Amino acid sequence: MQDSGKTVRVLRLLWTTFQSKSIQFKLTVYFLILILFPLSTLGFLGDVIYSRSIERETNQHTIQIIEQINKNVEFYIHDMENMIDILSQDPNVLTFFQIKSNLENNRVDVETEVRRNLANFKHVHPEVAGILIVNPNDLYISNEEYRISRDPLTNEFWYKQAIESKDQLQLISRPLGRNLTAGINNTADDVVSIIKDVKHPTREDVIGVISIDLKLDTIEKMIQGITLGKSGFVYITDRTGEIVYAPVNPVVNRVNPSWLEKKDSHAMVKTILNQKHQIIYHQSQYTLWKTVGVFSLSETLQEVTTIRYYSLIIGMVTLLLAFIVAFIFVSSIVKPMKSLKNLMKKAENGDLSVHFTHPYKDEIGQVGNSFNNMIGELRKLIELVYQEQQSKREAEIRILQAQIKPHFLYNTLDGIEWMAEEQGANEIAEMIGALSNLFRLGLSGGQEMLSVHDELEHVRSYLIIQKMRYENKLDYEIICDPGLEHYQVLKLTLQPLVENAIYHGIKARRGKGMIRIQAHIRANELCLTVSDDGVGMTEEKLKEVRDTLDRKSIESVATSFGGFGIHNVNQRIKMSFGDQYGLEFHSQVHVGVTVHVWHPLIQR
Repeated sequence: MQDSGKTVRVLRLLWTTFQSKSIQFKLTVYFLILILFPLSTLGFLGDVIYSRSIERETNQHTIQIIEQINKNVEFYIHDMENMIDILSQDPNVLTFFQIKSNLENNRVDVETEVRRNLANFKHVHPEVAGILIVNPNDLYISNEEYRISRDPLTNEFWYKQAIESKDQLQLISRPLGRNLTAGINNTADDVVSIIKDVKHPTREDVIGVISIDLKLDTIEKMIQGITLGKSGFVYITDRTGEIVYAPVNPVVNRVNPSWLEKKDSHAMVKTILNQKHQIIYHQSQYTLWKTVGVFSLSETLQEVTTIRYYSLIIGMVTLLLAFIVAFIFVSSIVKPMKSLKNLMKKAENGDLSVHFTHPYKDEIGQVGNSFNNMIGELRKLIELVYQEQQSKREAEIRILQAQIKPHFLYNTLDGIEWMAEEQGANEIAEMIGALSNLFRLGLSGGQEMLSVHDELEHVRSYLIIQKMRYENKLDYEIICDPGLEHYQVLKLTLQPLVENAIYHGIKARRGKGMIRIQAHIRANELCLTVSDDGVGMTEEKLKEVRDTLDRKSIESVATSFGGFGIHNVNQRIKMSFGDQYGLEFHSQVHVGVTVHVWHPLIQR
């Protein structure tokens, strides 16, 4: 324990001594440590880092090649399927599917037209070895393929497989055992058969099968020449695990098909011929074929040792140059920093006329420019404070003048109301009183918050005026739960919603409409509800209104359905209290609209 405590004290003493050294000494030490650290990292951890990096890059490269091969194969197969779909819609082909025997009168003409079309397809697509069309009566048409024996083609395995597949494309690589030739200069080992059933245009029953043989050398050309590393390769298997195409390589036949049983993509490391091999494959969701990439990890990682030695040599040369450059480098930093420190000391003592000059635009030059900008801003701030004092006095005078106008308005309206009562015009007096109350509560001395009671009185005054305007068109009801008078709410929250309900709901309906305003507490939050029994909104219109509420910019808000008003109320609440508060719209056509205003509980 004593030795441990002594060691700690020695380390603290060394650290304190180091911290008291000049910045030039400390920068030199830091500089050398930063150089030595990567060198030691390269020396001790280089093998692991480089091995993982190369393995990752090789895997990524292999995955990209496999995905590209998959896309190319899918392109050709999809092209063949499109060709089948085009042929299945050809009127002559559809007529051929209905022919029951060779004795029918129109058979020759129909077959002639179909063969002409097949010849055109073959001319445009040289990758096609042959096209075969078979109808349910064992009649067939082909441009290159011929029946070997008299056995019915409709009993062939590929025909039955297509009939049972129900619109699913069938791919048969190397279709051995067919009662068909594989076209001119081709055998079954040279082609891939793409087969699909054809349904009646207006019914669901199958009326025939179309088969296209794709030359295997088309796929071979895509893969030929692709190597992974020095001796890696790529090959393709079908959905049953049979090899569609593989280059000549002793490793191919030693890849166990059970390793490739998982769907989608997978990567693994297996030992083949006493060497570790990386096996990566990807299954096409369209063809269900797997493209497999295989390369030797041992060959790939041989480059790591060479990279490590080169890195060490470069590191040693860099360290040697670092010792030479360190003094010049550190001095170029320390000298202008000392100059900047002296200028800061003068500024600290009150001299704001100092200015830092540095010939370069490096970090020190940027710090110096920031220092100059700071000094300039300090001078501006001193001048600004003086001007603000002047502006403050002028603003106080303008505020006093502005306060006179609302009082004059209230007094004038009160006078008109008194005169109306004297003349017996009670409705005019009531309307002027409501207007006066509307202005008084709306202005509210510049306050942003009102009590729930005052907010409801404000909207009540607005409704009194609107009820007089629309006579028997409008009625309203205001309900407030007891005890809510002590809570505060943002002013002018309800009036835009009520106005929206009148102009877009009540006004458009037939007969008298009702607007109901409620104030209550839900889930420990203040909920103000404005509902009407007007014409309501469609689902599309309701979605548009909700999208309007989600927009931040007022310029993008539509003017229909009170866009500015409801957007303003919603944004004021969210900006004041958070995104969990705001407006919530519900509506049904011919039933009405209900708006919930969610507001935090704020006591007076």
